[in-house]
Amino acid sequence: MTTLSTVVAVSGVTGLATGLGALPVFFRARVTHRVYDAALGLAAGLMVAASVFGLIIPGMEEGTLTAVMAGLLLGGVGLLAGNYAIPHLHAQYREWLPEGGATGDDAAAMPISDESKRPDRELSEFTGPAGSAGATASADSSESAAAAAERQVTLRKALLIGSAITLHNAPEGLAIGVAFASGLEEIALVLAVVIGLQNVPDGFAFAVPMAETGMSNLRVIWYTTLSGVVPQVVASVFGFLLVGFAAGLFPVASGFAAGAMLAVVFRELIPSSHGHGHADAATGAFLVGFVLLVVVDAVVVV
Repeated sequence: MTTLSTVVAVSGVTGLATGLGALPVFFRARVTHRVYDAALGLAAGLMVAASVFGLIIPGMEEGTLTAVMAGLLLGGVGLLAGNYAIPHLHAQYREWLPEGGATGDDAAAMPISDESKRPDRELSEFTGPAGSAGATASADSSESAAAAAERQVTLRKALLIGSAITLHNAPEGLAIGVAFASGLEEIALVLAVVIGLQNVPDGFAFAVPMAETGMSNLRVIWYTTLSGVVPQVVASVFGFLLVGFAAGLFPVASGFAAGAMLAVVFRELIPSSHGHGHADAATGAFLVGFVLLVVVDAVVVV
C-alpha cells in the first residue's frame, strides 16, 4: 500500500527535474532562438508521447474508452479556460519566412507584426520592452532608469511564462497521485519518469527569460525548480486523497492530464517554436523527444 509520503517523494523528485533545465543557461551568456525553439520542440515531443503511452493507453487498460476520452476533453477545455483565467505569456514573434519556391523578396513584401527580421536573433532581444521612448535620453540616470525598467519587464515576462508552465504541471501531478491511490504503482512510476523527462525542457523555457533579468544563478535555479515541484506535489497529494473517497478515477484523471498536456503542445509549444525560422530544428527535436520517451517507457515497463 502506497503511503502519502511516498507520493510526495516521487512527485517531488519529478518536479525537481524542472530545475535541471536551468543549468544550460549558465554555460552561455546568450541563448539564440534556434536553441530555445529546439528545446520547445523537444518538450512537445516528450509531452505528446507521455500523453499517449503514459496516460491514455494505461487509462484505457484500467477503464473504458469513454471515461478516458471524457477526461481528455475536460483536460483540454480546462487548460484553454485556464489560459483566459490565469495571466501568463505565450512567445509569439511572428514574421513571414520563405519556404519552398518563395524568395526573400516575397517575404519582404509581406507585413510583419514586430521588428524581428533576423530569425537567429538572441532571445534576450525579445525580452525587453517593446517601445523606444527613452532612446533620445543620453544622461546616465536616464539610461539606468531604462535598464531598471527593462529588467522589470523581463522579470514579469519570466513570471508569466512560469505561470504557463505551472498551468500544465498540475494535471501531471494529479495523474501520478491518482495512479498511486488506485494501486497502479508501476504505472505511477512510469508516469513519474516520463513527466520528469519532459520537465527538463520546460525548466529551460522558464529559466532563459529569468536569467536575462540579471538574477543570480542560484535564484534562477530555485525559482525554476519551484515552478515544477510545487504544482506537481500539491496536485499529486490532491489526486491521492481524492481517489481515497472515489475509487476508479484513474481513467478519467489520466485522460484529463493527457488532454491538458496535448492542449499545451498545440496551444503553446508548437506555435512558439515555429515563428523564428527554425521550424526544422524544432520539428527534429520533437521527433527526438517522442522517440526518447517511447524508448524510456518501453525500458521502464520491461
